[in-house]
Amino acid sequence: MFTVYVLYSASFDQIYIGYTADINNRFLSHNELATKGHTIKYRPWVIAYIEEFQTKTEAIIREKQLKSAQGRQFVRQIIKAKFKATDTHAQPH
Repeated sequence: MFTVYVLYSASFDQIYIGYTADINNRFLSHNELATKGHTIKYRPWVIAYIEEFQTKTEAIIREKQLKSAQGRQFVRQIIKAKFKATDTHAQPH
C-alpha cells in the first residue's frame, strides 16, 4: 500500500506533497528526524490530506496530479475547508 499525502505548515502557510509506503515514519521524518531538506524549514507540519493506492505507480501518478496547478488549487481548497485561516496551530475544525 502506498500513500500520497499533503502536509500543511500553518506557521508558514506552506504545503508539501509526497508519497510513501510508510506514512507514520515519513511524517515523523518530516517533523523531527530529518536534518536537511525542504520541509525542515517549515516545521511543524500536520497531515492535511491522504489518499491510498495499491501500487507505487498509481501513487506517483496521483502525486504528480496534485503537484500540478489544478492539483494545488484542489489541495488549497481542502486546506481552507479543513483548517481555520486564523489558527496558527492548524487544528482541524
